[in-house]
Amino acid sequence: MNRHSSFFFKETGKTVMVFLVVFLVFYLSRETRISSSRAIVSETGAVLFLEERTGIDELIGHLSDLEVQFNETELRWVASLLGWRNFSPGRYEIPESSAYQDLLSRIALGIQDLAAVTIPPGIDKGRLARVLGNQLESDSSQFASVFTDSSDLVLELGHSPQTLLSRMLPDTYNIYWTSPPERVIRRIYNEFNRRVTDRRQEEIDANELDLEDLVTLASIIEWEASAGSEKRRISGLYWNRLRRNMRLQADPTVIYALGEHRRLLYDDYRFDHPYNTYIIRGLPPGPITNPDLASIEAAIDPEEHDYLYMVARPGGGHAFSSTFEEHQLASAEWRRWIREQFRIRDERERLQEIEEQETY
Repeated sequence: MNRHSSFFFKETGKTVMVFLVVFLVFYLSRETRISSSRAIVSETGAVLFLEERTGIDELIGHLSDLEVQFNETELRWVASLLGWRNFSPGRYEIPESSAYQDLLSRIALGIQDLAAVTIPPGIDKGRLARVLGNQLESDSSQFASVFTDSSDLVLELGHSPQTLLSRMLPDTYNIYWTSPPERVIRRIYNEFNRRVTDRRQEEIDANELDLEDLVTLASIIEWEASAGSEKRRISGLYWNRLRRNMRLQADPTVIYALGEHRRLLYDDYRFDHPYNTYIIRGLPPGPITNPDLASIEAAIDPEEHDYLYMVARPGGGHAFSSTFEEHQLASAEWRRWIREQFRIRDERERLQEIEEQETY
């Protein structure tokens, strides 16, 4: 090999080496930027909601609105490199720090984070629809439409809208934000079946009341009990009255019949309605709300005692009595307390009015 050829190969080798070094630096730089766990930063974490399929420009806008910190040029470059041009609807939790490829791939593939959806006890169909509409993508009117006589789910399950409501077991559920209303309601309904119908089948079968009546009784207990510790005692009282063929005289059924929550007046107790247990004997035709598990358990397994009467107590909770005479004394104490509260209120308003007049 002559001197010229040797020089050529040396120079070529240097060029190849330089190219490899440059390529390696570029490759490592690229991999570092793609996989850096600090590429996207949110100081306290954030939640991204996408209601429809979204392009990269809209995604960048949403992230900016959430005050998420990132390099826009790099994010666009990584999205293009990975081939992500559109991003799926859903709810996505953005941690305090994450890599471009991790976050972009999750959103593009629609790998959502579950939403914690809380169902409170003692609600009506309208409030349930609002609760679900506030926590999930579908609005309240879409959830309300499930609780109608003509809805596919009501017809399929063989329930009325009100009995379906009573199966909306209060709890916190992990549900995908984009889940359709029927799927959400079915998910909660199945949980009722799992935790009540299936787990307590033997107790229900051995009970004097069937499941429908037990849920109806539980729904009255739910509205009546101001303290969870009283639920089994209140259940025992209602059971005692049922076995004696006495009217339940449960204020919650009157409130349900009237269709509004307020302090009951004397004439309200004479309101002619199939749910008014001051008029009818036995249980009303169906449940008045969605009872929690403690109320259902109380209906199935009541406390054994001889109480037949109860009235609200000034210190909270109820005063329970076995005889009407005892009940009258407890009721008189309650009425005196109520009158005193009204007197205090009126006196406070009178003093406030005097103070306002003196100010002017």
